Amino acid sequence: MPSFSLAVPESWWEFDIRPEGRDSMIRTLVDDRVREIPELAPYRADMSSMLRKMAQDAHDSGALYLGCMAENFDGVPLSATITVSVLGSRNKQGMALSTDPRAIAESLRTITPHREGDAWRRVTTVEIPEVGPAARTYGVEDVPVALGDSRTLRMVLSQTYVPIPGTTDQVALISGASPVLDLADAFHDIFDAVTSTFRFV
Repeated sequence: MPSFSLAVPESWWEFDIRPEGRDSMIRTLVDDRVREIPELAPYRADMSSMLRKMAQDAHDSGALYLGCMAENFDGVPLSATITVSVLGSRNKQGMALSTDPRAIAESLRTITPHREGDAWRRVTTVEIPEVGPAARTYGVEDVPVALGDSRTLRMVLSQTYVPIPGTTDQVALISGASPVLDLADAFHDIFDAVTSTFRFV
């Protein structure tokens, strides 16, 4: 995987998600943020816990990068994550699949809601400046709580599949997720804006 860059909003957090040193880095970041914004002091433990959980989930899923929002508005925690992972483009039988964004989009399925409040997913292609076309799904979906767990959690979700230059069998997956369903439209806009900053360097 070539090096890449991604820009998240200034109030978001970015840090090394590997287990070694992760907790001390989160502690330092939270201390710095509380020094900047003293009103956050009562929520220090909540923010630290949220960041640790996000980092562990991202690491366990194989992500290479994590940007996250962990804020508390009037006692209501708001959170969202952006991760970057690498996916191989082979099926279960080991056959190579196309990394062409149109082909990827055709292989992804939509989810049509049957009544208000149902999960839904739309499939499209987008153009990322300086990168080119990419396949994308976005919606509100039920995702597993953990790998191998049959329980699900409903999330605002956006997944953008970017072909990796110089390879024919890998794509970069940029995923945005938030459990704050009432703000689905706003988070889809944020995820789109952040994904549009993705660059190979």
